[in-house]
Amino acid sequence: MNEPESRRHLLKVTGLRAAAGGKEIIHGVDFEVHGGEVHVVMGPNGSGKSTLAHALMGRPGTTVTAGSVTLDGVELLELASWQRARAGLFLALQQPIEVPGVGLEAVMAEALDRPGDDRARGDDLGDRLRAEAAAIGFDERFLHRALNVDLSGGERKRNEMVQLGVLRPPFCVLDEIDSGLDVDALGAVARRLEQATRQWGLGVLAVTHFHRLLVELRADVVHVLVAGHIVATGGPELAEELEHTGYGAYAAS
Repeated sequence: MNEPESRRHLLKVTGLRAAAGGKEIIHGVDFEVHGGEVHVVMGPNGSGKSTLAHALMGRPGTTVTAGSVTLDGVELLELASWQRARAGLFLALQQPIEVPGVGLEAVMAEALDRPGDDRARGDDLGDRLRAEAAAIGFDERFLHRALNVDLSGGERKRNEMVQLGVLRPPFCVLDEIDSGLDVDALGAVARRLEQATRQWGLGVLAVTHFHRLLVELRADVVHVLVAGHIVATGGPELAEELEHTGYGAYAAS
């Protein structure tokens, strides 16, 4: 049997080193995420988790000093952030920003405006937005509001999932998406991500220091990041261990 199409997608990080604020934070990180897989990066505060996420997406203020990040063989580090998004990498921010005066539908239409992609057509795009909003429990009224303006933290995270569902990229990076979510919102977000891994083979790299995200979102691989180094890699049982023991043993290694 041929390998499923989604499994052919590959996000490969090799020897990645990155700095923020003039200081190197990530010290040579390696991992691979295939389509349909959920990888979780866990670690204590200050371990470099968000810097890792920002380095992958090319967020301003984070500088990659060495290494390679490829998506299906395309070197992302040579691309601007918007080009990385076009290549198929989606970043869900820990604190999604407001964009006054720009509506969600306009943002999605621009993101989908590329040759051969007809998903940006008005009626079709509106239908897709409403369907994704219903799937994540996002009030349809917010679809017509300027992006994230006057939305709560939980509503903004649901909004990110609406965008993910419309764009359907091969990979997404979640920068502590569980931060600030109540139990209901966290469950809705995690279930939508779990569905996406099956629906279109979404590959997920979830950055967090909480085990609670994994109650609903099945992890295939868990990486422990401490002081900018991946110090351990294992299955979902590793996250359960950390829930009970914390990071003390790894921080001392």
